[in-house]
Amino acid sequence: MLKLTYTEAGLHLEKLSISLEEFVTNRVLLSLRSGLPIHIETSRAAFLLPADAAELTLLESAMRHHHSCSITLERVDRKYVEVSFSGTWMTFDRCAEEGTLVVALSDRTEFYLFKLWQQSESTLTFSA
Repeated sequence: MLKLTYTEAGLHLEKLSISLEEFVTNRVLLSLRSGLPIHIETSRAAFLLPADAAELTLLESAMRHHHSCSITLERVDRKYVEVSFSGTWMTFDRCAEEGTLVVALSDRTEFYLFKLWQQSESTLTFSA
């Protein structure tokens, strides 16, 4: 399962070893026990990856092999591709722009997607 956390500071992606259902259940229980509101809905997430990343072809291959129709790759320009997929959006306020989106894809698709995101983040860190 992949967990994308959107904050004012940006996007953070994590690969977790628990199921989507277990994660959502834990968040609902945390909300109930803490007395904080929670809003859950199906939504889409998107972020950019470098178009010249070597593992991009491996991600595309994994997507085809596992028939991942919930995830798409679209070329934005010469430098970037946009990764977009459906998942479960959770936040404390329905109108909030900050929150968490979780998605369960095939293990191989999640592996390459996470690896590509890590590489793109380290490239941004070194070039800044």
